[in-house]
This record gives sequence, structure tokens and C-alpha cells, in this order.
Amino acid sequence: MCGIIGYVGPGKASQILTDGLKMLEYRGYDSVGIAVLNHGKLEVRKDKGMVEAVSSALAFTTMDGNVGIGHTRWATHGVVCRENSHPHSDCTKNIVLAHNGVIENFSKLKAELSTSHKFASDTDSEVIAHLVEEYSKTQPLQKAFMRAIGRLEGSYAIALMSAADSEERLFLARRNSPLVIGVGKGEMLCASDIPAMLRYTKTFVTLEEGDMAVLSKHGYKVYSADGSEVARKQITVDWGLEMAQKGGYPHFMLKEINDQKHFINESLASDVTEARKLIDRYDRIDIIAAGTSYHAGLLLAYLLQGMGKGAQAFVASDYPFIAKPDGKTLIIGISQSGETADVLQAFRYAQKSKKIAIVNTLSSSITRLSDCVVSLNAGPEVGVAATKTFTSTLVIIFKIIYGKEKLEGLSHLVETMLGQENEIKRLAQVLAPKENAFFLGRGKNFPIALEASHKFKEITYIHSEAYPGGELKHGALSLVCDGFPVIVLAPKDEASQKLFGNIKEVKARGGVIFSVTDDPEVKRESAFHIDIPEGTDPALYPLALIIPLHLLAYHVSVLRGINPDRPRNLAKTVTVE
Repeated sequence: MCGIIGYVGPGKASQILTDGLKMLEYRGYDSVGIAVLNHGKLEVRKDKGMVEAVSSALAFTTMDGNVGIGHTRWATHGVVCRENSHPHSDCTKNIVLAHNGVIENFSKLKAELSTSHKFASDTDSEVIAHLVEEYSKTQPLQKAFMRAIGRLEGSYAIALMSAADSEERLFLARRNSPLVIGVGKGEMLCASDIPAMLRYTKTFVTLEEGDMAVLSKHGYKVYSADGSEVARKQITVDWGLEMAQKGGYPHFMLKEINDQKHFINESLASDVTEARKLIDRYDRIDIIAAGTSYHAGLLLAYLLQGMGKGAQAFVASDYPFIAKPDGKTLIIGISQSGETADVLQAFRYAQKSKKIAIVNTLSSSITRLSDCVVSLNAGPEVGVAATKTFTSTLVIIFKIIYGKEKLEGLSHLVETMLGQENEIKRLAQVLAPKENAFFLGRGKNFPIALEASHKFKEITYIHSEAYPGGELKHGALSLVCDGFPVIVLAPKDEASQKLFGNIKEVKARGGVIFSVTDDPEVKRESAFHIDIPEGTDPALYPLALIIPLHLLAYHVSVLRGINPDRPRNLAKTVTVE
């Protein structure tokens, strides 16, 4: 849930770390800090606040030295303050570390160490520095680090260094939280995500579960949990740095919504052959996901049920408590980052089952737990609110269910829906002052209503709910009054007549209808409408619906003075349960 960056080499570490932290701010942005080692002297600067403000106020880039670590935080343990900001030190101020994750046994370890160590923060992370300090009294630093890691329970990605280390190395470890090594020429990097290192290298090594590693300017070594040296495959990515930047748009979210017209064909090119073969072999299929991905999973479940499969979508965090998967169960996990802690835990729970992962990061943890991996091919997504990765997931789902031939008009459909931005801005102006909204859909469009409502509340801070149209009169209709906005997903499909009745119910109570539709009757009943092109294949309605509704959420957010890329209290990759 936090961002880590590390560097060792001939360059100015403080500049490289600061630049990397700006690329990682989507992972956490309530506090930030860096530590730099310069000829045996360690300096730490950190404070609460966002990267740009803190790095400027504390003059990060004036720090000299060629080795360092940085961290941007999303708080889990301890309030947001300078003391709880990373990096954290030991008692001697010689050891310093950045940590992402949750140390579940930190209270026990802290109690054990408190008799001889003084703690300066309320975080779980600081205990790791003191553990390494304790063990390094009698062991070399590398062995002390490995021993300390062996005591930890929970999730972690760790980058650590010591002023007492004459070799000027970085020590890394990961469990249930991503950490990637960047292999440069005469320099080495590490980070929570690849884009933070793209300026310096396109060659990477993804640490696997339980791995530890040591970086120096001469190279790297990776060790398994038992301390034996292991080889890990290097990967080369073809992303340009500009792919992880705004490209002239005011926000990453708007760029990524517009990116869909380019990346839709990349997603269409993804190979789903093995996934479809597995699906055909199983009658029971459990789909596991969280947040936005759960909405896509719910649509997949509806479509698989239409094929006669016993398919059900589960919220990943609840799956271990309510399901009993076995060897006759196929598991499909959807996780854009491939590091979503709840999905990974559910995958580990379903030990006996075959597993398919639908993911945007092929080097991620979920891929190593899967029998079949399908790539979204959506490219980097920086905005916290998932947009292009959601539509890419829909494309993958459609290709699995319908085959590629049915999807040949997708690019044109995406461009047409994006082309209605002016009308969407008009709707946004009406909705921006509101404090509540409903989203209605029926059948396979209901998961899209859930996603639209989710995105709307996530970045506008307007309370919204999604309902199947028929459920409105079972309680929620009591909230509809004069001027109450109801956004209706109303394509002309098998459910349209029933949904038309729901529209009349809303209007009879003073509600205002906003619609996305190709139905002339619905348009006549709507105060505002967004057009779906005439002749759109009904199978593709979900994609036609969500694109303008993502745009609507974006424009309402901006009108309300909110940064849509950084919704409060949220982070891009949820690596804690």
C-alpha cells in the first residue's frame, strides 16, 4: 500500500529517489521521506505531505551520496506525522529501512525488544530496524538481516541499508507485497513498481515470494528463504517513460480513459485459448476479485451462467469464509496489479483447485499461483481509480465468452463513446452540486451500474448507490424526491421495458433521469442522455455504458475541486488485507 524506491550506483541518489517517488505516489501520499548514504554518513529527511511539497520544503535533492532508499506512505499503523513517516532507523541511527505491508506480530516483537531498544514511532515497520540492529551485534549484516526477516509474520516489501556497511549495499526482502529489481549499467535499483525505474533501465527481476536480495553497484544476488542463492529470470519491458506520464492531459485518469482507444486492440490481441479450454472443462467456476475487478467478475459470472455453468463471483476477502473449493472447482482471479492481497489469500486458500489469473502485470505474485495467465495488455495505469484496466478486463471477458470475431467493432465503439465528452461535461455541471445519486441497471448491465456508482463515489465524494432496477421499489425509492438524480443504464435490450417502468416510478416522485441509451422512449423521458450508437451489438452494451460514466465521474470530480488521480484514503495497489 506504500511505494518503495532504492538506488546504488554512480548517480546522485537523492535526485533518482525523488523522481521515482513522484512516479510511485499513486501507492501512497500521506507522507514521504528519503535516506541517503554518503561516505559512511547517513542522512534522513522526511515529513507528512505529498512528494512535491515535502521534497521541495526539505530540499531532498541537495543531499549528497550515491546510495539511498525512499518511501511514500499510505498509513496503516500510526497517525500521519513526521515520526511515523519512513524511512525508519534503529537506536544507533546506522540502520535505516523502508517497508510496505503489515507486520502482524510486531506487538510481540516490540515488547521483546523494548527492554533494550528505544522506539521513535508508532509503526509496525520500525521493529524490523531494531531486530536487524540486535542481530548485527553478533552477526554480519547480511546474516542479521536474513535472521530478522525470518522472525516476521504478515506482509512486507523491505529495502534496508546501513552506514556501517563498508560495501554500501541495499538489502531487500518481500512477502505478499511487490518488490522489483532494476538492472542498470554500473547501477542497481529497486522499486514497488516498474515505472519508477524506467528512466534508468528496461531490464527487471521480480522477486518471488520469500525472496531476499542484496544490491551493490556491481550487481545483485537473490536468496531464497533458507538463505541459498537462487536465479531469477530477467524480463525486458518495452514501455516508454512517456507511457507512465500524463501525455499532456491534466490528470492521469483522463489520459487513461482516452488511452482506451489505443489499448483496446492490445487487449484484443491477448491469448485466451487456454483459459477457454479450462472453462469448458469445469462446471463449477468461482470468480474471485475485489473492488472494480469484482464488478467485472460479476459480469463474467452472469455470462458463464448463460452458458450453463455453475459460476459465482465472490468478494475476495470473504471467499475463505464462505466457499469450499475443491479439485472440481475452477478459480478465476481478476487483479489488475496482480498483488491484491485479498485475491492472493483466496488463491492460497483454494489449494486444490485449478486457477486462471486475469492480470495486467505478468511478473506479479498472482501469476506464480496460477495454472493459466491472461494478460490485460493495458499498459501502465497510474490513476488510483481503475478505468482502462476495467474496460480491458471487459474485452478479455468478451473474447473468452464470444471469441474475437464478435469484437471487431470495439475500437470504433470506444471512440464514439469518448467523442461525447461535451455532453458528458453538461451532465457533470448538473450533478456536481448534488450530494446523492442512484445508478440503475438490469441484467448484465447491473454490474456496470455497480462499477459506475463505485467510480462516482470514489473520486467525487458524492454518496451514490447502484441497484437492479426492480429492487428500487423494495426500499430505495423512499429516498427519491424532487431533483434527486438517477443515472439509468438503459440500452435497448431484453430488460429495457422493465427498466422503462422503473424510470416512470422515479419521475413520478420528482426524480431527474440521466440516461445512457439507444432507446428513443428512454431519451424522451430523460432530462439528459448520452447516446449509444444505433446498431451496437447488445453483447457489447456493457463497454458502451461504462466509458461515458467513467468520464462523467472524472468531470464531476474536477468540478468539485478534487484531484481524481488521488482520492482520499485510497491507494492504487491494495497489498494489505
